[in-house]
Amino acid sequence: MAILFQLKFGPLMQIPPTKSRMRLHNDDGRRLYLTPSERERFISCANKCPPERQTFCLTLAYTGCRLSEACQLGQHNLMLAELLMSIRTLKQRETVKVREIPIPECFARVLYETHCINLTAADQYLWGEGNRPLPRISAYRWVKEVMADAGVVGVHASPKGLRHGYGIHATRCGVQLHMLQKWMGHARMETTAIYATAVGPEEQEIASRMWTPQPDRAAHPFSP
Repeated sequence: MAILFQLKFGPLMQIPPTKSRMRLHNDDGRRLYLTPSERERFISCANKCPPERQTFCLTLAYTGCRLSEACQLGQHNLMLAELLMSIRTLKQRETVKVREIPIPECFARVLYETHCINLTAADQYLWGEGNRPLPRISAYRWVKEVMADAGVVGVHASPKGLRHGYGIHATRCGVQLHMLQKWMGHARMETTAIYATAVGPEEQEIASRMWTPQPDRAAHPFSP
């Protein structure tokens, strides 16, 4: 069959495999990331949830990790005295890569109170039952419920939107791209650099000059 096809239509073309490209807007131009105000509302609502849901949602918000990575976390991933959380990068399965991500002290305290005081086994999952991690569908539902409580709706109201929001927040706070690349577990710098394309405070300040009334200048001596 392949020979007949080539005789009729010519040599078979080698089509390169398509790669999913990371982007901040979909094909309809809709935003795929949380804005700073949406991110703050999400964190605020997460802090009102039951302890385990609270720490899971805050883990996504404060580390920018993937949903599947968070589900696999155990007590051994917590380095609370150093204000760090270690996360294995699951998208790079050919090698074992673990990244250490800084976390705020307030979050470390909540993690300790929820997961470390009454710890029964050092290797147990932070979320889930016994030796089984939290199912992805349950984790996704937790995030969506907090999104709804925070009034965040649309295609960006998702764990991926929260991850993108973390990347943009970090770049706006001055985190260098090579550091952010390590924290987010990106294999290529080009992937991380897309977060720098979002409008930051410097651009907002410059743009505001266009619609801020300017003081009248003294008339030029040669003007009519």
